Amino acid sequence: MKGVLQIKGASGREKKAPKELESVLNQYFGYSGFRGKQLEAIEAVLSGRDCFCLMPTGGGKSMCYQVPALVKTGIVLVISPLIALMENQVASLKNKGIPAEFLSSTQASHTKQRIHEDLDTGNPSLKLLYVTPELVATSGFMAKLKKLYNRGLLGLVAIDEAHCISTWGHDFRPSYRKLSSLRKQFPDIPLLALTATAVPKVQKDVISSLCLQNPVILRASFNRPNIFYEVRYKDLLDDVYSDISNLLKSSGNACSIIYCLERAACDDLSMHLSQQGVSSAAYHAGLNSKVRSSVLDDWLSSRTQVVVATVAFGMGIDRQDVRIVCHFNLPKSMESFYQESGRAGRDQRPSRSVLYYGLDDRRRMEFILRNPKINKAQPSSSSNELSEKALADFSQVQPTLCQRSCDACKHPNLVSSRLEELRRVPNCRFNKISPVFQSSVKPAHLDTEFWNREDEASISAEDISDSDDGNEVVSNIAISKVPAKAGLDAKFKALERAENAYYQGKGWWPC
Repeated sequence: MKGVLQIKGASGREKKAPKELESVLNQYFGYSGFRGKQLEAIEAVLSGRDCFCLMPTGGGKSMCYQVPALVKTGIVLVISPLIALMENQVASLKNKGIPAEFLSSTQASHTKQRIHEDLDTGNPSLKLLYVTPELVATSGFMAKLKKLYNRGLLGLVAIDEAHCISTWGHDFRPSYRKLSSLRKQFPDIPLLALTATAVPKVQKDVISSLCLQNPVILRASFNRPNIFYEVRYKDLLDDVYSDISNLLKSSGNACSIIYCLERAACDDLSMHLSQQGVSSAAYHAGLNSKVRSSVLDDWLSSRTQVVVATVAFGMGIDRQDVRIVCHFNLPKSMESFYQESGRAGRDQRPSRSVLYYGLDDRRRMEFILRNPKINKAQPSSSSNELSEKALADFSQVQPTLCQRSCDACKHPNLVSSRLEELRRVPNCRFNKISPVFQSSVKPAHLDTEFWNREDEASISAEDISDSDDGNEVVSNIAISKVPAKAGLDAKFKALERAENAYYQGKGWWPC
């Protein structure tokens, strides 16, 4: 085991020269130098400053607290929302000879007891301790942290996925709100807030909610030129499953992730891929923890090529060589899409993001975002505001330069041709299919609607019903009640009304 550096000094401020930090980075993690804003974030917390760090998925956020743990006195507490993330990072750190542990409900009692006993000693062996926000909120664990703090053994608190604290974020979690007490409890311990997705409004909310004091604010570039982005149109394909299968087969044994909104879709698509000779497995909350752990282990060890999963999969998972990320359904926000697609190519090698766009998917997601509190009490004005904002953002995107790393910029004529084909699909409102590549394809009658940049709805994709039947019935009901001479917009509005009525009667509502 490599020896952990022992640095003398107060737990709050321990400045190190960049060369020394690079030496630690190379010794333990094998990297020759820091990337992006990593060094600035590390220097900020080592100097005792609070820090808000916005880095892209795959940008190396974990280095911002793992390197300080190796040069700071005391323990670095890492707060994370996902147990799978904690398990994966702790296992990776242990393999590198770094003393790290996590506490969760999944652990055996004797394991938790051993960790607590180590924390109670005068000189704990741990350098990093991963915990959930729910555990931090308990009085018993907070008392444990206070003891560490009073003994000068709490060096840094890192809050991963910090956007979860914001009600304006795309993945709000109430348990994160209780972290607002950390600054009051530990006034001179630096707080490090990390996220890969935070628009300005969310950023301000995170900083305010965590009571960060004059924080260093770092924003890294979100351009991922090694990822090629492509959209394929379900309505123009004979068989979407076969198209995905052919895509994966043509890429050899490339490590891949496919995201679906529904558990049933994960199971069905995974079964189809397996029948076509593609090594795949489904991963979602409907599977028990042992099965999920086995699927994850097989994928991490390359025994399984493809994981077909719901959106939670991949957060914090240390797999650098993911070559393809597919979205079988439209993500509910541009932030979600960016974060999930960004799990490809974390080793900086060429990789692909393929989104399968479907008209039904779009209508369905609009329906979900429009009715976040349906079948419950009358929604509050704030939830109505969130719903309206989510819908508005779902229909807007601001095109930016991508250095020809998407199909729209690289093959504008081909994409334009496909859009013309899509316009001829029945029940298609052409002004709702406009591309993110407006700068490349500019018909005068196109609006700029595709995905949203930020999503401020608090709907979990895991809560979406598995039911997907009845679309044909809805269509028939809608069209039969509309005069034959009615315009396309009138027919589409009638379709939406019938669709809403059908789902209300069926009880198909997001929870």
